[in-house]
Amino acid sequence: MANYSVCGIDCDACKFREEQSCAGCRAIQGQVFWGSCELYACNAEKEQEHCGKCAEFPCAKLREWASSENPERIDNLRKL
Repeated sequence: MANYSVCGIDCDACKFREEQSCAGCRAIQGQVFWGSCELYACNAEKEQEHCGKCAEFPCAKLREWASSENPERIDNLRKL
């Protein structure tokens, strides 16, 4: 199984893994190279494994993020 972030990005296939030496949001607790990830924080606050476990899945924020980059993330979460 792929190494998915809480928002469904396949970390093993992500370009930032090598470009930014990103270990993945779970390993760095949402403190990614561009700042603090609000999707990670939301999951942590709700004490859930990933966005796919949320009663609001897919929420407006996840859809917004998926529309701009990594649109496959919602499908990835559905598979989980």
